[in-house]
Amino acid sequence: MHTKIKCLAYATLFLSASASLCAADLTKAYDMPDASKLIEKDLFPAAKAYTMPKSCNLTDPKAIARGEYMFHNLNGKKAKKPAPEGLAKFIEKKGKDGKVTKKSKQFGNCVACHDIEGAKGAGNIGPSLTGYKAMFLDTKARDTQFVYQKIADPRIDNANTHMTVNLTTGLFNEQEICDYTAYVVSEKKKK
Repeated sequence: MHTKIKCLAYATLFLSASASLCAADLTKAYDMPDASKLIEKDLFPAAKAYTMPKSCNLTDPKAIARGEYMFHNLNGKKAKKPAPEGLAKFIEKKGKDGKVTKKSKQFGNCVACHDIEGAKGAGNIGPSLTGYKAMFLDTKARDTQFVYQKIADPRIDNANTHMTVNLTTGLFNEQEICDYTAYVVSEKKKK
């Protein structure tokens, strides 16, 4: 019995060894892209400092409403309420073939990480923004430029942040950053 098992073991070992020696080199049969070029394409641009545009009207009720809407929603497709004036739920893009496609507008969904007045299911990964105006602006500990910069590109003072890089990457435009800023620094209604 031992002899049969030994023979079977040797045969198996011989077959697997000979198979690996005779295996075809398939590395030339498929494309092997240079991964470093792919990675470069995915890297963020360097952190950038921004100055809040003079056109930002932080007391405009429409800007505050747009900021609130974007703060509490992830995208237009799943947003429950109609978008406020000046904000679209969908973006229309014309393709090379002339066809117009409708794509959901990406919003911030800031509430996934930050708590703020009136938030439902707010996260606690980022700092709470509840009472932000009274705590930071009214005491002059921070100003609106700080808030604008933090939303535009938070890496300027924290290279290891997990917050999205919004203006530098083009996720949002200047007006949308103004709207977010207007909402964060606004006096919230007591409910």
